[in-house]
Amino acid sequence: METGKLFNMNDDIAYSKDAVVSKTIIKKTTGTITLFAFDAGQGLSPHVAPFDALVQILDGACSFSIEENKFPMGAGDCLILPAGKIHAVEAVKAFKMLLTMIKIGDIPLRMAD
Repeated sequence: METGKLFNMNDDIAYSKDAVVSKTIIKKTTGTITLFAFDAGQGLSPHVAPFDALVQILDGACSFSIEENKFPMGAGDCLILPAGKIHAVEAVKAFKMLLTMIKIGDIPLRMAD
């Protein structure tokens, strides 16, 4: 994304049928900020991240899980995904989110077993 330019997160990413769309807003060695648009029924399989991540739901509805806990979420809801814990997300209906991850160290991302 271009710095010093106004944009609207909801307008800056579009849904795509049967897909997950992502758009990197900021990518630095210290972290990333990424927009996502998930079509209904789409999701991310269980995985583990080495850093805490902030999820902000911009539109629609989804269900996040952190290990055994489920979190139904809608527009305006936020959740901090803890480092080292298995988490996943499913689109209850089409939804958009902003994911902010700040990196500490050089630990690689790994998928859950």
